[in-house]
Amino acid sequence: MAAFPETAPDPFPQAELEETTGIESSGHLVLFSPVREVRDEIRSETMARLPVSGEGRLYEIERDSDREKARDHYLRLLQASGSQILFDCEGVSCGRSNVWANQIFGQRKLYGRDVNQDYLVAGTTTEDGRRWLTLVYTVTRGNLREYIWVEHLEVTASVAIPGLGGADSRIRGPIIVPWTGGLTHRFDWSANDRRKIADWARAESAIVVLTGFSSLNAGEGLEEALERAERAVASLADVLAKTGVSEEQQRTLVVGPAIPIGDPDRQGNRVEITVITQ
Repeated sequence: MAAFPETAPDPFPQAELEETTGIESSGHLVLFSPVREVRDEIRSETMARLPVSGEGRLYEIERDSDREKARDHYLRLLQASGSQILFDCEGVSCGRSNVWANQIFGQRKLYGRDVNQDYLVAGTTTEDGRRWLTLVYTVTRGNLREYIWVEHLEVTASVAIPGLGGADSRIRGPIIVPWTGGLTHRFDWSANDRRKIADWARAESAIVVLTGFSSLNAGEGLEEALERAERAVASLADVLAKTGVSEEQQRTLVVGPAIPIGDPDRQGNRVEITVITQ
């Protein structure tokens, strides 16, 4: 029989399967940061609509167990398999449970207490280049019943997955860091992104590559756009150096507007950070 990642990780033994739903989509929503709802629209710093094939499973946890044990069960399986945890959160830091339940997963039984929820998404790349995502969400409802939602998805095209490298497992990223400013810069990145970069950079012989992009403004020449991108890259490199990613580990590339990318999540003024192990 097929094993993980071709099939979903083994279910938590102290939970009963309630529902299995097939998932086939050219644009399935996956979140890699906390969720917000603004004027009835889902917002998240890092999210993607991905072409996937897989399934979702809803479990109810038995009364003599709890969701913390369930989360630990899946976390152990994913880590043992070499999966990469791309994002995780607990409690109110995840956002509103109502949004996760009804607008993201479409499972009303997952609507519970904001303080009693957690979520993780993990990525796996096999030797033949196939890529899988596993999502695990647990929640305690107001009636104290506890549920698990697991999605196990194969990403069926060569699209960027936030935080997950390609077929070469030595490459991690890119982390997309939008920037604004000129003489001084403001970088729009989350604490989770900063933590991931720091963790990846600790690997032996890791090289942190900062690639600077910029939009071509109206009336602006190529050289001006390249200079703006270069200043932004240098500024972010200084920030990383102050947080423990040494200058010796860093490499910078400046492309400005010279390499158009079709992915809507990779547009505008930004620095893309990848970490490569030798």
